[in-house]
Amino acid sequence: MKPHPNEPTFTDPVCGMKVSRRTAADQLEFDGKVYYFCAEVCRKAFEAEPEKFKHRHRQHGSRKS
Repeated sequence: MKPHPNEPTFTDPVCGMKVSRRTAADQLEFDGKVYYFCAEVCRKAFEAEPEKFKHRHRQHGSRKS
């Protein structure tokens, strides 16, 4: 499902895929930020090694809660 043109998008911090809140398969709050994921497998990879992914791109995949 493609995000609506006016909908904010986020980049999955693991694979780099663009998702919106509506199209994200999963989300996770970590260290005060909400991360959006294209699939459960990406969320699990992030949970296993969050430091590897959380600073990859400053704003990618996250939104302040």
